[in-house]
Amino acid sequence: MRLTALTGAAALIAALAVPSIPAQAATPTPTPPADGPNMVQALQRDLRLSPEQARVRQAHEAAAGTVEARVRKSLGNRIGGTWYDAGRERLSVGVLNADDATAVRDAGATPVTVQRGEERLAAVKAALDRAANTAGSDVYSWYVDVPGNTVVVTAADLTAGERFVQAAGLSAGDGVRVAVDRAARPLSDIRGGDEIGIGVEGQGRIGVCSVGFAVDDGGFITAGHCGVPGYLTLGPGDSPQGTFVSSTYPGGDLAWVRTNDAWTPRPWVNDHSGGNVPVTGTQEAPIGASVCRSGRTTQWRCGVIEAKDVTVRFWNGIVPGLTRTTACAGGGDSGGPFISDSEAQGVLSGGGGDCTSGGFTLFQPVNPILHQYNLTLTTTKRTGQIIGWKNRCVDVPSAQPAPGERPRLWQCGPGGAQLWTFHRDGTIRDFNLCLDVAGGSTAERAAVQLSRCDGGPSQRFSLTTAGALVNANAGKCVEAAAGGAASRLQLATCHGGARQQWRRG
Repeated sequence: MRLTALTGAAALIAALAVPSIPAQAATPTPTPPADGPNMVQALQRDLRLSPEQARVRQAHEAAAGTVEARVRKSLGNRIGGTWYDAGRERLSVGVLNADDATAVRDAGATPVTVQRGEERLAAVKAALDRAANTAGSDVYSWYVDVPGNTVVVTAADLTAGERFVQAAGLSAGDGVRVAVDRAARPLSDIRGGDEIGIGVEGQGRIGVCSVGFAVDDGGFITAGHCGVPGYLTLGPGDSPQGTFVSSTYPGGDLAWVRTNDAWTPRPWVNDHSGGNVPVTGTQEAPIGASVCRSGRTTQWRCGVIEAKDVTVRFWNGIVPGLTRTTACAGGGDSGGPFISDSEAQGVLSGGGGDCTSGGFTLFQPVNPILHQYNLTLTTTKRTGQIIGWKNRCVDVPSAQPAPGERPRLWQCGPGGAQLWTFHRDGTIRDFNLCLDVAGGSTAERAAVQLSRCDGGPSQRFSLTTAGALVNANAGKCVEAAAGGAASRLQLATCHGGARQQWRRG
């Protein structure tokens, strides 16, 4: 980083780093390459997965959110936490009794017997939050470890952590454990993942950060520690770019930068391999799910989500509500985007370690940022063809389809019979009808058909960046049935094969 000797707020900003926004408006609009190939490559590298394992994992994770909602509706406040278990390839749910275990199995998840419910764990963490001012400089963070059914305090040594636990009026019997860890620090440095300069009127550039995600309201979101209201952002060659409108840090780590008319928001994240990963929405991934981040220093890095609602004591204040991951990062990556499949998750706040020796990262979740500033995330176009087996398109055989009509694969061409709209509720529509699984079935080779849209779980699908089209209700993939050129669509266990590969056209 190119820094000068600064003090106060300027010195903090100089320690930063954030991803950058897309090309200027005067530049012809670039065409993004195929959706997210480098995310799959990064998952293979960082989670030690084969290409097929990465595709299958994304498919299962895409279905986990719907299963979680179903379980939470059934169990209410008796739940002991939820997380994605990569070994079982499904959602795990903490349960307190045998009856709830049966309900969890019926919902398609794995029950795990635990001692403490979510409410009890949340109360313990709240006690630590109330005692935050008693945490010394050698106490680093505290959060609920959902798979472990405990509350974790991280510190430089066990004595420091235990002292903080006692100050909060808690003990190991309350489900608290102390772990020795490294201190988190702001990781500083627009399409998400590009570098931006941080400037002050009359002083020029004072530091660098990374853009998180573009927003339709003009500009982008990033980390709050990257700048305060009135600070400037600078593009290549220190060209004028934008101004911080709002910023919170500490107490949160979020900011909104409004850019000038020379910049156009794009729904992409820089994959640092010459392409872009599309951003389609803000569906929150569960604990245990894979997640990738982009930044100007360490580029693409992936890991898994370890914990949510983590409270961190940085050297200059407390920041609650962060999410902890095993993805690594380095100086200059701050503010950069986290993405799970193609769903925006948050912006980099800080972390410990590095990408050489290993480390962890913390991100500010994206939905609270959008809510606080009343912003709308810039996402990819949601209408187009669905292209699959042998480069053929999903097609409606009749120009006036009725419920029960089964789409087929057909030679790609113009016309509304192949024009599908991906709605934010997870439905895929054409002719005002929705893709659906006949009878809400979860069985192998269940027929995929058109039905009147009702928003039910069997009508919710997710197209992963690895190319799987996953039905949320069944947790299975849409595939082209064996046969001739006009193959119909059906469900099958996800395996990543060619008949289960889809992309938007």
